[in-house]
Amino acid sequence: MKLRFDIIDKNLLVHFDGELDHHSAEEVREDIDSKIDANNIKNLIFDMSNMKFMDSSGIGVVIGRYKKISKLGGKVVVTCLNPHVDKIFQMSGIYKIIDKYETNEEALANM
Repeated sequence: MKLRFDIIDKNLLVHFDGELDHHSAEEVREDIDSKIDANNIKNLIFDMSNMKFMDSSGIGVVIGRYKKISKLGGKVVVTCLNPHVDKIFQMSGIYKIIDKYETNEEALANM
């Protein structure tokens, strides 16, 4: 799993490239948390456009970051989901707490 980060104001945009599963989840958690802590981040946008695969460990990463950001008074959203990842999110019920947007620009406009 490769991650690329963009910081726009107090928003952290995380671009995923690869597979988010039990093999990569811990490193992904640590990388995202360190960026949040080091840059005084308020909101988090997960760009899933290059997400090849995600299992329940990926849901855990998203929910854990949701809890962290919520304590800071911010929002977590996802963008650019492929049908496989969208189906996992629907089945998990995560859309009850996290909004989905088609583009990063749309997400940024709603922060």
